[in-house]
Amino acid sequence: MSPESDPTEPRNSPGKAVLDVEGSRMNPAILFGVGTMLAWGFWITFGNVASNSIDPEMAAFVSYLTATVVTGVYVVFSDASVAVTNRGLLYSAVAGVAAALGVLSTFIGVTVGSTAVVSTIGGMYFVTAAVISVAALGEPLSIQKVAGIGLALVAIVVINQ
Repeated sequence: MSPESDPTEPRNSPGKAVLDVEGSRMNPAILFGVGTMLAWGFWITFGNVASNSIDPEMAAFVSYLTATVVTGVYVVFSDASVAVTNRGLLYSAVAGVAAALGVLSTFIGVTVGSTAVVSTIGGMYFVTAAVISVAALGEPLSIQKVAGIGLALVAIVVINQ
């Protein structure tokens, strides 16, 4: 099955990718994962401040408008391919709708409740992704995934006490 037809496979590497950083081999997914964690941490912190300064829906709009411009500039000046497929466009649009719902939920949530609670529960989006990837994309269900989802649900209960 090719990466184009299997959304669970990384598009640029058939196996585990390795990045050589000063003689050390590391999986680049870890580097990007850390970048994601840091970026989303700044995003929710500044989104909280913005949502308490202006209407949260407007703050969400400005946040994603800015993200769209920055991403567009990156695509133009990087070596990213601008080729698209109907399938890619469809899934990108669905992801955009989900992102819009997520940012609105987050920005409104931090105005009516604790940023710690909203960000912790929102940060558990991986539970949703795991369920969808098993149920709809055919990924195998492992004991580690079940345990991770179970622990995430326990964390939600604990944070709400």
